[in-house]
Amino acid sequence: MNGIVIGGTRSGVGKTVATLSVIRALTDAGCAVQPAKAGPDFIDPSHHERVAGRPSRTLDLWMQGEDGLRRNYHRGEGDVCVVEGVMGLYDGDVSSTAAVAEALSLPVVLVANASAGMESVAATALGFREYADRIGLDVDVAGVIAQRAHGGRHERGIREALPDELTYFGRIPPQENLEIPERHLGLHMGEESPLPEGALDEAAEHLDADRLLELAREPPRPETVREPSPSSGDGPRVAVARDAAFRFVYPATIERFRDAGELVTFQPAAGDDVPDCDGVYLPGGYPELHAEALSGSPAVAQLADRAADGLPVFGECGGLMALSETLTTVEGDEHDMAGILPADVRMHDRYRALDHVQLRARNETLTAPTGGRLRGHEFHYSSADVAGDANFVFEVERGDGIADGLDGLTEHRSLGTYAHVHPESGAFDSFLDRL
Repeated sequence: MNGIVIGGTRSGVGKTVATLSVIRALTDAGCAVQPAKAGPDFIDPSHHERVAGRPSRTLDLWMQGEDGLRRNYHRGEGDVCVVEGVMGLYDGDVSSTAAVAEALSLPVVLVANASAGMESVAATALGFREYADRIGLDVDVAGVIAQRAHGGRHERGIREALPDELTYFGRIPPQENLEIPERHLGLHMGEESPLPEGALDEAAEHLDADRLLELAREPPRPETVREPSPSSGDGPRVAVARDAAFRFVYPATIERFRDAGELVTFQPAAGDDVPDCDGVYLPGGYPELHAEALSGSPAVAQLADRAADGLPVFGECGGLMALSETLTTVEGDEHDMAGILPADVRMHDRYRALDHVQLRARNETLTAPTGGRLRGHEFHYSSADVAGDANFVFEVERGDGIADGLDGLTEHRSLGTYAHVHPESGAFDSFLDRL
């Protein structure tokens, strides 16, 4: 499957809107588009899925490695893959958009803010193209999408200023209804704040789908291939929380559970019970926005009993919060949670951690053998006040963790971490092996 990368000159330049417009333009041209996202983000992919009609692939060099990155890319389906970058093209010390583009040998379309410039847009794009050589990256910045650009003289000025080695792929017109609302952790999710269809259609009309398709090319194949294998039906049955409170799940994680056995979902915030299962996965999300519902949820109460009886429960970030004793909102409202892990969690109005992480297991746990290392990422606005006799299973070699350079709070056979991990880390293989 051929692909392109949509990179930005900086964060906030409008990459997501440009990416959605490209997806719409290619779809209108008759292509089945496979969206993808460079970096560990969960939110932008929700917008991709809404427009493309299929889950967005996560492409992160730190968490997946080059071979895992390529495996995840090639497991996608469609005629062409559109990869949205993260931050500015060269930003990010372990998994920048440029590094992802290099690992996949994909060309980059640069999104530049043209609201107050013409020739300067061309100069900026040329600088981004030449900077790759300066830092020793093999990155092909092939052309530009002019964000917030008017037509007529404005568009002609940008197009005519571009040097021959850079292609003009079109513009995104300045429209107020092409802005996605933000909150803590980033943009609103795709199902919460979809862009108006008419606005997206109009933006897509100003993009050159034919030139974008001509630019796309196929990445190298991975050296090792992990083919999906239909379950024989006797594998473990994993219950995954998926509702308004628990939204942050990578498609590859769902695929890994389905390949290994059976996956069932439940909605704790909506009043569901915990299904009959061999293990529970509580992903991240927004439990703080649904703390009252979770406090009265049958599933949360049942998790406490089931965990005490030995049911393996793995919670990441929002899942860690739900497994704790209490959750206190920014407004100061305290809500009882499952009470499995000896911690009280409090929300803050600024983020407390944002980084790629590496964990080393001090002893065997649900997601790693003793001495095993996991790579992931953390991004949260909460902190945890942990009991003095709490048991931690991970040393944090990169990142912040829960407290004092430690992560992986454990009790019974339950585990809660602030780190989000990807299946390429091996964490979910270990989890499945222990069910």
